[in-house]
Amino acid sequence: MATRNAGGRPRLTVIGTGYLGATHAVCMASLGFEVLGVDVDRDKLDRLENGDVPFFEPGLAEQLRQAVDSGRLQFTDDFVRAADFGDVHFICVGTPQTADSPAADLRFVDAAFSRLAENITRPALIVGKSTVPIGTAERLTELVQDLSPAGEAVDVAWNPEFLREGHAVQDTLHPDRLVFGVCSESAAEKLREVFAPMLDEGTPVIITDLKTAELVKVAANAFLATKISYINAMAEVCEATGADVNLLATALSYDSRIGGRFLKPGLGFGGGCLPKDIRAFAHRAEELGVGQAVSFLREVDAINHRRRTRTVDLVRELAGGALAGKRIAVLGAAFKPNSDDIRDAPALDVAAMLHDADAIVSVYDPAAMDNAKRAYPQLRYADTLLEAIKDADVVAMLTEWDEFRDADPEKLGQHVALRRIVDGRHALDADAYRSTGWEYRALGRPADSHTVALISDKQDELIPG
Repeated sequence: MATRNAGGRPRLTVIGTGYLGATHAVCMASLGFEVLGVDVDRDKLDRLENGDVPFFEPGLAEQLRQAVDSGRLQFTDDFVRAADFGDVHFICVGTPQTADSPAADLRFVDAAFSRLAENITRPALIVGKSTVPIGTAERLTELVQDLSPAGEAVDVAWNPEFLREGHAVQDTLHPDRLVFGVCSESAAEKLREVFAPMLDEGTPVIITDLKTAELVKVAANAFLATKISYINAMAEVCEATGADVNLLATALSYDSRIGGRFLKPGLGFGGGCLPKDIRAFAHRAEELGVGQAVSFLREVDAINHRRRTRTVDLVRELAGGALAGKRIAVLGAAFKPNSDDIRDAPALDVAAMLHDADAIVSVYDPAAMDNAKRAYPQLRYADTLLEAIKDADVVAMLTEWDEFRDADPEKLGQHVALRRIVDGRHALDADAYRSTGWEYRALGRPADSHTVALISDKQDELIPG
C-alpha cells in the first residue's frame, strides 16, 4: 500500500488510548511499526505525547518514552489523519456495563467504527479488540461498508485481547495465543503480517469466524470467574464445617485435570473485565434464547459478592461483634496488585461497607490512592502502611501487594492498638503472625488452623494472574 513505511510494514492506528489501547500502541511501536494513537481526550493525548502513562502498569512508561522518542509512535485526535495514516486500524475503546442493565454499552465502539469508516477512502482493515457481545462484528461490518467511501474494500476482523493487568507488556509482546476472527483470507494475511514478530516466536494462532472470535474472550473470562467462585464456594462450606480451604485448594491443584491457576480462595475477583463481562455474556445469552445454558454465571457473580459481605463479617467478629467507632486499617484499594485499577475493586467495596457501619476506616495502597480518593471521597486515606495501621483495632489485608506480604508482623504489631488481622487474600504467613501474638483470620480457614509445609510448594501457582 502507498502509505507503508520504508520497511514495507503496514502502518497502524490504535483508536482509544486507555489501558488496552495505550499498551497495544506502545508495544507495536516497540516492535518497529509506525503507530498513530487516536483519542478524543486531548488531555490524555498530551500526557502520552510527553511520555506520561495515565495509569499504573509496570514497564510501560519506559517503553512509551522510547517509542515516542524514536518517532514511531505519535498521537492525534484527528480521525481524518488517522484514516489516511493507517493500513490496519485497531479499535480498543471500552465497553462498560450500561447504567440500567447488565448489557455491554457499545456507544464508544459504534462511535469509533463510524468516525473512522466515514473517513476511509482506500482499502483498509479495521480490527476490533474490545470485548463485545456476539454478533457485534457482523453488524459493524455492514455499518463500516455503508459509511466508508471505499465501501467493501474496508474489511473488519476481530482480535480479542487477553491482557492481565500488571503483566500487560509481557502479554502483548509474548501472548500465549492469538485469535484472528476474519471473513476473508486477505484479512487473515494482514493480521499475520502485523503479528509476525509473535508468530515467529511460535505463538499459536487460531483463525476463526467473527462470532467465534467474539465468544473466545467472554468464554475465557466466564471460565476463570467460575473457577475463582468455585473455590470460594468451597470456602463457604469450609467455614460451616471447620475444614481448611487452603489445604483443600492445594490438594485439588495437584490434579492435572484441575490445576492450581485461579484456584486461590479469598475476597474474590473485581476489575474492569470479569464482573461486567460475565453479566453482559449472560444478558446476551438471554437475548439469543440460550440464557439457561449460562444461568450458572449469575450464581458465580453472587458467590463473588458474598465474599465481600463475609469479609466485613469477619472484621466485625475480630472487632468484638460491633464496628461502630472501631479503627480499621484497610490495606489495598486496587482490585489486584501491580495495578491502580479500582473498577469494581473488592477492597474498596469492603472499605465502604465498613465505613457505612460507622467504623473509622483508614485505607492505604501503593499505587491506587488517587483513583480511590476520587471514587470514594468519604473514606480516610493514609500515606504509608505504618500510618494506615496506627492504633488500628483490626487490620484487613485486601489487596496482596508485596509490600503487605513482605511486612514484618512484629514491626507491624508495634503500631496497632490490637494485633488482629483479616487476610482477605490468603497471602500472609499465618504462623508468622500468630507466633508474634496476632489473632489471624482468613475466609474459609478455621480460627486455629496452622500452615502445612506443602502449601508453600504450590503457593505461586495458586495466585491468579
